[in-house]
Amino acid sequence: MMFKFYIWVMGWSGKINTWAWNKQVDIVRSNQRKEEEDYLKELKKETVKKSDKYDYYEGKQITDPDTGKRVYEINSYRLPSVTTILGATKNQEFLKEWKAKVGEIEAERIKNVSSARGTSMHKYLESFITNVGYDDLTELGQAAKPMAEKIIEVGLTPVEEWYGSEVTLYYPGLYAGSTDLVCLHNGRETIVDFKQANRPKKKEWIEDYFLQCSAYANAHNVMYGTNINQIVILMVDRNQEFKKFIAKDREFDHYTNKWKQRLIKFHNKGDK
Repeated sequence: MMFKFYIWVMGWSGKINTWAWNKQVDIVRSNQRKEEEDYLKELKKETVKKSDKYDYYEGKQITDPDTGKRVYEINSYRLPSVTTILGATKNQEFLKEWKAKVGEIEAERIKNVSSARGTSMHKYLESFITNVGYDDLTELGQAAKPMAEKIIEVGLTPVEEWYGSEVTLYYPGLYAGSTDLVCLHNGRETIVDFKQANRPKKKEWIEDYFLQCSAYANAHNVMYGTNINQIVILMVDRNQEFKKFIAKDREFDHYTNKWKQRLIKFHNKGDK
């Protein structure tokens, strides 16, 4: 009888110990979250200031019912998006080979996961910059949060002030798009783009990212009479490995010329 009583007491003791341990873990995690939030708030006060230098246009993005493609309604005109133009004019061989290797179903799954994680990461970054609260409690949202925090901690440090977040830009009659950030970066007005990746990427692999940003920069220059010739791409992978890529001056001009070639190709094809 005493032995059974001992087992019964020890069983309850084990449950109590487990409960106490789990409670302690929850407290530690809660304290860590608060410390992270406090740190990011202080970091924001020190590094990101809003400037109303430019009065940005609010464009409307829609799906064209005739083509199913993303377009922007600008002053009663519909303009193709920058990403639509790049997608229609890029070499698709690598993508085809990758899909053949992993299979159509797995390729679609990877694409959807990557897209959802990237959307969440962008929302975290936009909310940080604009000082609007945001959290995503989904599994992908919680995976995206430390990725966004890495960009905030490292990538946004050189930003002295920002002019616009998720800014609609268009080149009259040719194209439109939405850039992640227009800001003063190390003393130069700059187009900044946030990118997430499944694994680290080399600069030579991401040419279309530079073409995308050069399109935004040239549209900004036409709309607001600026001379932006610097692009900064802030990239972080799912393991929080951070990379910064910069193109400016002559290299910026090189990407601008390549973007113009892709734009001409798109309009010659009639993919409008």
